[in-house]
Amino acid sequence: MTILIVFGFVYLGMVLGRVPLLALDRTGIALLGALILLATEQVTPQDAWQAVDVPTMGLLFGLMVLSAQFRLGGFYTAVTRRFATANISPAVLLALVIGVSGLLSALLANDIVCLAVAPLLVEACARRRLHSVPYLLALACAANIGSAATLIGNPQNMLIGQRLQLSFAGYLLDGGVPAVLGMVVLWLVLRKEACQPAMVPRPVPDVHAPVFNIWQSGKGVLILLALVVSFLSFPIPREILALGAAGLILTSRQMHSRHMLGLVDWQLLILFLSLFVVNHAFQSTSALPRTLTAMSQAGVDVHHPGWLFAVTVVLSNLVSNVPAVMLLLPAATHPLAGPVLALSSTLAGNLFIAGSIANIIVVDQADRLGIHISWRAHARIGLPVTLLTLAIAGGWLVLRSLM
Repeated sequence: MTILIVFGFVYLGMVLGRVPLLALDRTGIALLGALILLATEQVTPQDAWQAVDVPTMGLLFGLMVLSAQFRLGGFYTAVTRRFATANISPAVLLALVIGVSGLLSALLANDIVCLAVAPLLVEACARRRLHSVPYLLALACAANIGSAATLIGNPQNMLIGQRLQLSFAGYLLDGGVPAVLGMVVLWLVLRKEACQPAMVPRPVPDVHAPVFNIWQSGKGVLILLALVVSFLSFPIPREILALGAAGLILTSRQMHSRHMLGLVDWQLLILFLSLFVVNHAFQSTSALPRTLTAMSQAGVDVHHPGWLFAVTVVLSNLVSNVPAVMLLLPAATHPLAGPVLALSSTLAGNLFIAGSIANIIVVDQADRLGIHISWRAHARIGLPVTLLTLAIAGGWLVLRSLM
């Protein structure tokens, strides 16, 4: 009974995002749940350690260090500020924001891409006298869509790829086509609004960003390219390659390791650790099999890819995509279950602001610079983009199953 109460508390916290009267966010709620299970001896320390998917954690950490190299090397600064000075139309600028954000998010952690680019994008729009909200929404949505293209674009895809042992190259075909088409859809949805000049020009904000360093940025690009080629070509476990890349980056004479590690998203890593423990405890009870059986008897069989797709979309918008994927992974037995989980959980994140961490980061960064993005403003773009991209992904997966 204690396990079920803790599980309910944690996942209700995932829905609400906080605990009333307490300063706990989703990470704090998950960690508290795991600590309660340990303190009440519902889970032993040994079981808790064995519940953690160490390869996924290693892959996630390694790629976070690589993303930090790009940020501290000023790569994001140089790319985004180039947009501000380029002699291009707003429509082309929007296409560049979507394309570059999507590409970077497919290869690096999309959360860090949004964290680094959002303030610089506000600065670029102010210089060009453009309304910044459409471009910020383009950044957030493109980061989610682009990250769906690969098994390293976001945390849930990393977990799915590691747990189900998916081929990096094989999934690239499953996720790459819907991601490219999805970014085209995003451009079409935002094009008219993005071309409107700002009604009242905003002052150019004073954004402090790392200065571009050609050596450090070039080093990051070379290591990233080598890592992707290794993922595609060699049977070496991805987490070993990513940790090797992180070790190479940390052995630097100029970039202090304290600064590099300071940009690692420790909150997300602790969230992962805690949810591994809570979900392990829940799966040790008979509640999950009974729930899946009851759903199947009601006609909702999540072992079928169609139902798994639909349930993942709904659950991702209730508890966020990482907890949803962790909860549904035991039902991922169909050959298409991996791509279904990865695409549906990631693309569903564009529906509401709370649907993905990338959205929250962009909205928060914009708010710090005096730009408010309401949930209505986000949903007005997020709703059509989500429905269209999910339709494209579903159709592509059906076609892939026939092929």
